[in-house]
Amino acid sequence: MTIEDIILYLFIGSSVAAVLVMILNRNIFYAALGLLVCLISLSGIYALLQAEFLAVTQLLIYAGGVLVLIIFGIMLTNRISGKSLQTDSHNSFMGIVFSSVFFGVISYSFFNTELSAVDKNLNTVNHMTTVGKELMSTYVAPFEVSGVLLLVCLIGAALTASSFKKNLNG
Repeated sequence: MTIEDIILYLFIGSSVAAVLVMILNRNIFYAALGLLVCLISLSGIYALLQAEFLAVTQLLIYAGGVLVLIIFGIMLTNRISGKSLQTDSHNSFMGIVFSSVFFGVISYSFFNTELSAVDKNLNTVNHMTTVGKELMSTYVAPFEVSGVLLLVCLIGAALTASSFKKNLNG
């Protein structure tokens, strides 16, 4: 067992533990923190698989952007209502049935799939350089427009949450 295998199993274990925290915790804020740990662990798995672009995208967009907005929304909602956000499970039996069937289908597919060995003579060019050059040359306009759109959404969310809007309305 190599050091990469040990690190991979650590990432897998931490992501499974984070998913269990998300599922079994009634507090939404702690479930969101579990989601953050899960997304970071998946980013580590992508990095070990030499998918650098997916790893960085996972960290920047999902863990860094979307989840921060979710946590911001949870904290803001908690501040407005003044009570902690708790969830209740109403359909536990059906959830167990469906997840067991889904687990059975995935297990059946996994054990009946032939996995081929990875060719060690693959061309391992740094794909991040290629993606970066394409984003800054060919796709610069959509890249900038998406950045401005995300900034406008963030400003709108901040104005919606702030007392500035209340002061404008009188």
